Amino acid sequence: MDSNPTLEKVAKGNALALCAAGPWTAPFAPALERMVAEAEASGGGGTISIDVSQVSRLDTFGAWLIERLRRSLTNGGVEPPIAGLSAAYASLVNEVRRVQSSDAPTTSPLRLRAPLEQIGRSVVGFGDTMVNLVAMTGAVTVSTLRVLRHPLSFRLTSTVHHLEQVCWRAVPIVVLITFLIGCIVAQQGIFHFRKFGADVFVVDMLGVLVLRELGVLLVAIMVAGRSGSAYTAELGSMKMREEIDALRTMGFDPTDVLVMPRLVALLLAVPMLTFLGVIAALYGGGLVAWLYGGVEPDAFLMRLRDSISIDHFIVGMIKAPVMALVIAVVACVEGMAVQGSAESLGRHTTSSVVKSIFFVIVMDGLFAIIFASIGM
Repeated sequence: MDSNPTLEKVAKGNALALCAAGPWTAPFAPALERMVAEAEASGGGGTISIDVSQVSRLDTFGAWLIERLRRSLTNGGVEPPIAGLSAAYASLVNEVRRVQSSDAPTTSPLRLRAPLEQIGRSVVGFGDTMVNLVAMTGAVTVSTLRVLRHPLSFRLTSTVHHLEQVCWRAVPIVVLITFLIGCIVAQQGIFHFRKFGADVFVVDMLGVLVLRELGVLLVAIMVAGRSGSAYTAELGSMKMREEIDALRTMGFDPTDVLVMPRLVALLLAVPMLTFLGVIAALYGGGLVAWLYGGVEPDAFLMRLRDSISIDHFIVGMIKAPVMALVIAVVACVEGMAVQGSAESLGRHTTSSVVKSIFFVIVMDGLFAIIFASIGM
């Protein structure tokens, strides 16, 4: 009798009962699904109960089918009773009923509730992000003071390794992208200025735009997507494998060991990459101005020298280390926030890139306001 599950409709006086017997477990899922579906299709036709006294084994799957059968046979708000439920299985059935019942109130008549709730969660999430950024900035400041007091504690080898990864290996892609952007800006400038007979003014636009804005902004965005995401993935993987907890157990501060070398490497790399990117963009723009606009290289260089000043170069170089600091702090915060799943790692890596680019653009706007107010 224990070999296969059964579900039979039996008359008991003036009432009907659905008598379940045998093992109601996951291995018998096809047969159980079919029997429950047939019972649901036939309906109760009056007062009905569910008798499970002959059930020999019951797991979560079987308990959910019994609960599903009970709900489908509910008529006019009157639920069919479940008879013969042993104490061993009563808690399982009640837990399935409670969990499934908790999902019911999701359909709320207040249609604005979900959007408002999402806005609230976003505001709370932004607040948590700002708190974590401030906390990481404080930890980095304390670590910097510690290094200044004990210079030999600074991890130079690790810094050089990260400098090679984020600077030397990033040179080809940075130079290529900035070169192409310089070419595009020059071509579009010549195309539109030619309508007014002012082809040569493209040199002024290219020089000021690349030195003050485009050079550092493009490099910062590329570094955020390339190196910032790598920082988050590395720290997140270490967090998942509990290597960071192991460092704390051994008495090491993760900020000193993991964050500071990466931050210093990025502080050195971004200004150097910005300088190379600016040169590549100007070279690309000059090449297009010569081949497409007919501006000779000598004329291009003379016009460039007259249109720009050292202030434009200084503005770009001042922005570079600040952008690097923002990218490094955001990347490390997101890496330290990774939980123990691959989904969390992917989510925080994506969040690191998005937040880094957002804060880079915000900082660029603030710098524009500051430099305009002081006349630079």
